[in-house]
Order: sequence, then C-alpha cells, then structure tokens
Amino acid sequence: MAQDQEGDCHSDGTVRVLLADDNPAMLEATLRILEPEFTIVGTVGNGRDLLQVAADLRPDILVLDISMPLLNGLEAARLLKREGSSARIVFLTIHEDREFVEESFFVGAMGYVVKPRLAVDLPIAVREALLGRTFVSPGLSLPPCSSA
Repeated sequence: MAQDQEGDCHSDGTVRVLLADDNPAMLEATLRILEPEFTIVGTVGNGRDLLQVAADLRPDILVLDISMPLLNGLEAARLLKREGSSARIVFLTIHEDREFVEESFFVGAMGYVVKPRLAVDLPIAVREALLGRTFVSPGLSLPPCSSA
C-alpha cells in the first residue's frame, strides 16, 4: 500500500505514479508495464511540465527520463526535492555511465533503471522505492555514498 508523507496508507491502497519521458512510445510501454499494479496519474513529455504536474497531482512515485527537452530529468528532480516534493524518484533512462547513476542518487533518486531492462526492472524499482530502498539495474553500480 502507498504511504503518504506521514506514513499513513492511502485510503484506497493505490500507488500513484507520474511518468515523464519525451518519447511517446516509451511512455506507452512504461504505462502498459506499470498499470496492472500501479495507478498512472499522468504523463508528461518534458521537465518543465513535470514540475507543474507533479505539484498539482502529488504522486507517490515519479518515473523520469534523464534526457528530456526544456529541463532534463536530473534538474527537474533537483528542483522538485528543493521545493519539498515527497515523491520517490526512479530514473528510467538509456544512460549506463556511472556518472549518470551517481548524479541521479545525488539529486534524490531511489532507483535507476536502464530502458532495455524496463519490463523486468521497473516494477521492482518502484516497489523498492516505496519501501525506502534503492535499486539499480544489474550490471550498473550503485554509488557507495549515495544520499538516498
């Protein structure tokens, strides 16, 4: 069950997820994979829209691409955390470089999933984030001193 900021479960037991990716086909694939288990409350195609929609909808989980127009996912995550968002962040990206993994956890991510492992890893990453645990797709390394 989803927990709100005070640790209480949502009355209907749903986990509210907001998706952000500039690729409509990737948004659709992500929605299909997560929808059986989680409630998708919205999708956005850039970081600026993400800031507004996340503030309006207050999702439990944000699934973010890193490379998005207008404002990339890392900067958007940094701004959301600075503004007090309690949403847990999972990045879904093509970037496999350690620097991106490290930066994502530095800005507050709980999970890092590479797009080729979307179907297998993303549901696990979301569940782990809800439990307050980190997740990184196999083959990538978790930063030893992450702020997560």
